[in-house]
Amino acid sequence: MSQHSGSDPEVAEERSGPKTERGRRTLRRLLDAAGEEFGARGYHDTAISNITQGAGVGLGTFYVYFKSKEEVFRALVADMGARTRHAMTESTRGAHDRLEAERLGIQAFIEFVRSHKALYRVVMEAQFVAPEAYRDYYRTFAAAYRQQLAQAASRGEISEGQDDEVRVWALMGASSFLGIRYGIWDTETDAGSIAAAASDLMINGLAPRVGKDKAPK
Repeated sequence: MSQHSGSDPEVAEERSGPKTERGRRTLRRLLDAAGEEFGARGYHDTAISNITQGAGVGLGTFYVYFKSKEEVFRALVADMGARTRHAMTESTRGAHDRLEAERLGIQAFIEFVRSHKALYRVVMEAQFVAPEAYRDYYRTFAAAYRQQLAQAASRGEISEGQDDEVRVWALMGASSFLGIRYGIWDTETDAGSIAAAASDLMINGLAPRVGKDKAPK
């Protein structure tokens, strides 16, 4: 198609991934614009022209990087996952142990969602628009999380899990709904206090706690 090639200055970039700094900046603009548009309008009401206008590029440039609206949507879900994992990694880098990392990670996740509100709409919509991308989003998180918990257990920082897979998905589920409740619906409550309460539950559970003056039965 003539509109996809020819005079556009970005056509030298290959679909396998941009090899120049200019190409990487263009791809970043496209993904950021896609996030804004899909987050505000939803998948079905977003047109490719909305994305290109938001990114400040021509239609031909879009097709250098993506074949379709569905392809950019899938790429956006993967990109959001990568950016979220990076934010979590940075937030826990200075943690003394895994238990502190859990608390810092919850706080950082809530703060990340508050500043990236399109994240939840895009990811939730992905389960219907791009189911495999939706599953991969969480599977990738789970794989990295499982490895982190296994390493922490080997260092004696946390207990060995009876079923690491269940433990990982339970913790991820808690964080996901905390993100909805305190990242989307309530952006005023102190994220540190929320993280402290959630991590207390993770560390101590729901079982009654023995007071200083009571001996365990």
